[in-house]
Formats: sequence, C-alpha cells, structure tokens
Amino acid sequence: MKKQTAALHNLGCKVNAYELEAVRQLLEGSGYEIVPFAPGADLYVINTCTVTSIADKKSRQMLHRAKKMNPDALVVAMGCYAQINGDSLTKDPAIDIVIGNNKRMELLQAIQAHQESGEKQDARININQTKIYEPLEITRSSEHTRAFIKVQDGCNQFCTYCMIPYARGRVRSRRPEDVVREVTKLAENGTREVVITGIHVCSYGQDFEAGGLSASAADSGLRTDGQKTDLLYLLQQVNKIPGIDRIRLGSLEPTVMTEETAAGMARLEKLCPHFHLSLQSGCDATLARMNRGYTAAEYRGIVELLRREFDRPSITTDVIVGFPGETAEEFEESRKFIDDISFYETHIFPYSRRAGTRAAAFPDQIPETVKKERALILRELGDAKRAAWLQQYTGETAEVLPEEKIQVKGKWYWRGHTPRYQEALLPADGGSADPAVFRNADPAGSGSAGPAASGNIGASAAGSTLIAAGVPVQVKILDVLEKQYLLCEKHEIF
Repeated sequence: MKKQTAALHNLGCKVNAYELEAVRQLLEGSGYEIVPFAPGADLYVINTCTVTSIADKKSRQMLHRAKKMNPDALVVAMGCYAQINGDSLTKDPAIDIVIGNNKRMELLQAIQAHQESGEKQDARININQTKIYEPLEITRSSEHTRAFIKVQDGCNQFCTYCMIPYARGRVRSRRPEDVVREVTKLAENGTREVVITGIHVCSYGQDFEAGGLSASAADSGLRTDGQKTDLLYLLQQVNKIPGIDRIRLGSLEPTVMTEETAAGMARLEKLCPHFHLSLQSGCDATLARMNRGYTAAEYRGIVELLRREFDRPSITTDVIVGFPGETAEEFEESRKFIDDISFYETHIFPYSRRAGTRAAAFPDQIPETVKKERALILRELGDAKRAAWLQQYTGETAEVLPEEKIQVKGKWYWRGHTPRYQEALLPADGGSADPAVFRNADPAGSGSAGPAASGNIGASAAGSTLIAAGVPVQVKILDVLEKQYLLCEKHEIF
C-alpha cells in the first residue's frame, strides 16, 4: 500500500518552526512520508502567522496555493492566523481542517474525523481562557547541529500594535523536567546547540507559584526549596546536560534582565553571549504609545548591565519605524539612541497597521513613503554599525560551529557561527558536493595539515582535514567580508 504523503510549510517565527517540526515528527510517526511543498501531496499543512497584515495575506495565499496544487488533497490551516480567523476559514472551500493554537497534537484525530465524515473540522479553543501548556516535543532537529526548544507560550504584554496575545493566549510555561528530557534526547541524537525560545520567553515561570506548583511540587520536577522556577533556573538545568556545547536565548524583553539574572547567566559556561533585546523605539513618547513598559533610559541600563557581566556580548534588536504619531523629532530621537547603543544587528520593520489592535485606530497614521524613508535611514545605520562591530575582532581567535556550505562571490565557504552569533566563513576545498573539508591554516609553514584531528575525523590530503558539521573549530579571524561575515582560517579541531 502506497504511503500517504504530507507537505508542510511554515510562516512566521522560530516558535512556529519548532511547532511545525513537532507536527512533522508526529506525521512521520503515524506513517506519512514528508515530501516537498509541491503538487501531488495527499496532505498540506500550513502553519500560519498573524503578526502583521502582510503575514495574514501570505497565510491566505499559501492555503489557496496548496489547494490548487492538488484539489483532492486535504488542506490544514494551523497556527496563529487560523486561531484568529478560524470562523472565516471554515467557510473557505479551499480549507478542510482548521487547527488552532494548543491543538496541534489533535491533527491526526481531525484528519480521521474528516475522512470518516467528509465534513470540515474546526479544532480550536478559547485560547485566552486556557492555562494548559501544549505538550509538544521533538527528538531530532532539521538543522542537525542546532535545535530550537520551545519552553513557553502566550503573552500578557498587550503592546498596542500586536495581535499575538489574542492568538496565543496568556503566559503558560513548560515544566523544566520536560525541557531537560527533550534537550537530553536531542543531545544524544547529535544536537550541539539549543536555542531556548517562546512567545515571551522572559515570562517563563511567571505562571508557576513560588517554588513551583505547590500542590504537587514533589512530583512536578519544579523547585521545592521555596525559590522561583524562572528562566535563570531553567537555563541552569539545561547547562548541566552532557553533549550540549552551546545554549542561546531567543528574543527577550528588557524588563527580565535584573542584576541577579545577568550575574547568574554570566556564570553559565555554555550560555552564548548573544542577547536579542527587543527595543522597538528609542523614543519614550513612542514607547509609551506602544505600551512597551520601559523607557529608553531603562533599556540602556539593561544593555550596560549585560556589557558589564559579559565580554563584548552581541546585542541585537528590533525597531519599528513609522508608528502612529511618530513625528520627525521622535524618529530622530530614536535614531540617535540606536546610534549611541551600537547594536551588532538591528532589524528594521515599517509599522504595519493591524486590524483589531489598538494602534490601528490611533490618529496620525504615517504615510508609507515616510515609513520607507525612515526604514532606509536605520538600515544604512545598522549596516555600518554591524561592519564596524565585526571589524574589531580581526586578528582574534574564536570558536565556530560549522553548519553548511554556501557560495559567496563565486567562492565556496563553510558557514557557521561564533558564540556571539557572528556569521563566520572558512574557505572550503572544492564545491558544494564535495566532502566536508576545511582548508587548514599552516602557521609553521611546513606544509603539514596542522594540529591532529580526533580519531573519527582524519585527514583527506595535505593541508586539509575532514570534519563533520557540528564539530567545533578554532579559527583565526582575518577580515570582514561583504560587511556581514567574518572571514576566517582554521587553526584547530576540538
């Protein structure tokens, strides 16, 4: 009997990507063959996004595209757009099944129910009323060396431009022992780096009582010593797991980073010194209209705290330009703040008016032409800051975790990341189809292959050493390429 085939497509954030990976492994475990998102599949699952009106449009387009690729296939709308717009999707002839947030693990039951009844299936709950964390889990990562680990869902922030609290519900945290079990399994299957992520990951543990769930703390794996089960505690547990070399954090809200938290994080040897602190604006008046909950001065204090506790940490951020009411003076105030902070990377987003949010009804909406002009100004500033920040590392050594081969300006390189999340390139012998070969540095000038590799690696030829993706490499940083990459040469394999 021919296997049923399933094609999956993800829209949106890293949390969405993790959730769809869990769905992929669920389908594979039930006998589906996962195929490319192309004509001919029996099942199409689109994990949708509703963070902007553009994301809504893309979600609708992908759902209709799937039905056109195979009119006889089942089309599943899953995720945030499906949660918010499920009523209209159930009336759409292109959609067979709607799966809301917190219901992904019911996909197989929904498929069976549709096959038996021929009727549309709508698996959604009132997401704003639930206190249950959806039990998703993965046993391997599609990125092989790096895995994203979802530890938290929901948001209580209610920024005036954002629909996510309505799509994801209130803050719900995953029990730490479940996280530890999943990361341990991933490490056993070859994952070397994990990224701890969530919708509002800095809120991890806020829904637990102090010391855990008091009625069942002894059985829950939560703390029984009267202390908080918070993000720092979770990181301390993951830091103990053998086989994991690096821990990264997903996007953080500035309000989480107390002196105690920063100092505790700095003591974790596996935690990478890279922090994505969402700014959104460097102007206090704009931040207040956004309901961000902090001032520019408070944000600056958090950046200074991290720079005291960590050696030159990478600070990256998001900024919205053209928010309703943003005057030329407010934009300039924000630009000066961003210039002064000197981020490693600044992700710029023109404000997207989102129906259903408070900001959509604000007066003084900014014309699209002005948004584009302001976005260009900040992108050019961000590019210059990134290049200057990278340049300071030339001549130094760093550890790189190789991930994939890419071509830059006609040459093949191995691409990886340093602990600070700088993209690093090492010249690769041959083309993309060749074995995983790094060109060795030969500081002694003897023509030797450099330091000996571990027993399972071995040398392919004089001057080169075969290694696998995920094997840490000590490199010397030679230059900055394309204002984006650190150009390196290899010195040693760990």
